[in-house]
Amino acid sequence: MISFENDYAEGAHPAVLQHLFATNLVQQPGYGNDAYSEAAKEKIRNACHAPHADIRFVVGGTQTNALVIGTVLNPYEGVVAAETGHINVHEAGAVEYTGHKVLTIPQHEGKICARELEAYLEAFRADGTHEHMVFPGMVYISHPTEYGTLYTRGELTDISRVCRRFEIPLFLDGARLGYGLMSPGTDVDLPFLSEVCDVFYIGGTKVGALCGEAVVFPRGNAPRHFVTMVKQRGAMVAKGRLLGVQFDALFTDGLYFSISAHAIAMAQKLKAGFAAKGYPFLLDSPTNQQFVILNREQMERLGAQVKFSIWEPVDGERTAVRFATSWAPRGEDVDTLLALL
Repeated sequence: MISFENDYAEGAHPAVLQHLFATNLVQQPGYGNDAYSEAAKEKIRNACHAPHADIRFVVGGTQTNALVIGTVLNPYEGVVAAETGHINVHEAGAVEYTGHKVLTIPQHEGKICARELEAYLEAFRADGTHEHMVFPGMVYISHPTEYGTLYTRGELTDISRVCRRFEIPLFLDGARLGYGLMSPGTDVDLPFLSEVCDVFYIGGTKVGALCGEAVVFPRGNAPRHFVTMVKQRGAMVAKGRLLGVQFDALFTDGLYFSISAHAIAMAQKLKAGFAAKGYPFLLDSPTNQQFVILNREQMERLGAQVKFSIWEPVDGERTAVRFATSWAPRGEDVDTLLALL
C-alpha cells in the first residue's frame, strides 16, 4: 500500500533529525529562549526581509490558529474566513472554543474576493443594529487554500488594502506555505507576505519537521504580553528547543524551499500522468494537492492499493479525491501510482 493521503505521513527530513540528535545533550534554557530558537528566528527574519519581526514557535496548525485569533481579537470580535476555510470546516470548533465566532463569506476555489470582503464589512458598518452583532475583527486566509489554490500578489494586495481601510488585521495560515512559495508561476514570496500580512505562520509540520509552526508578526506587532498569553493557552513548550532546532535546520542552506520544490515536482508529475490517461480534475491546483475525479470502479480499484483522501461528491457516480505529495523523496511511489492507472 502506498500513501498519498496527506503530506505529513512521514516523520521528518533527515537533516532535521540529525540536527536534533547533534544538539541533544547540549544544555539550553527552556521555553524557547535557547540559542537554536534564536538562530532560527534570525534566519526567518532574513528570509522575510523583516528584521524587526516577532517570531514564536508553536506545536501545530490548529493550536496556532486558535492562539493567534484568540490573542489578537477583542472579546466582542470574530474572524472573517471563506466558508471552506480550514478554521471553519476542519478544526472542530477550535476558534469558537476560544470565544470567537468564525464569520463566513463566499469562496471561489477556496479563495475570498477583496470586493466581496469589502462589501461584507461595509454592510456590517451600515447596519444600525451592529452593536448587537459580532464585530468582524480579523480576516483569515490560507495560502495554499484548502483546494490547493494560490492567491496572486494582486489579490493579496487588494485584500490587504481592504483590511487596512477597516483597520483589522490580515492573518495568513501557512500550514503548507512552502508548497505555495515553490509552485510554478507564483509571484508571492516571504518578503511580500511580510508587507501585506499583519501576522502569518510558516508551516513545519507538513513541510519536513516532526512538528512545529513559526508564527511571524512581521513588523514587531505581536499583541502585548503575547508570550504570557501563549503560556496561558497551553501553547508554550518547556523544551522549546525541540521546535527551534527544527526550524534552524529547515532554514539552513534553503532546505525548506528545496524540499518544498521537490513536492511540487512530484505533484506536477502525478498531475500530468492523470491528465494523460484522461482523468478529469475538480479544479486546477498548482500545488502539492491534486483533486482528481474518480468513478466508483476507479475508487475501488485504486483504493485497494493506494491511500488517498475522499474530498467531495461530484454527482451520483463520481467523487473528487485528493492525492497529496510531500517533501519526502517518494518518486517511486508516483511511478507506481501512475502504472496503476
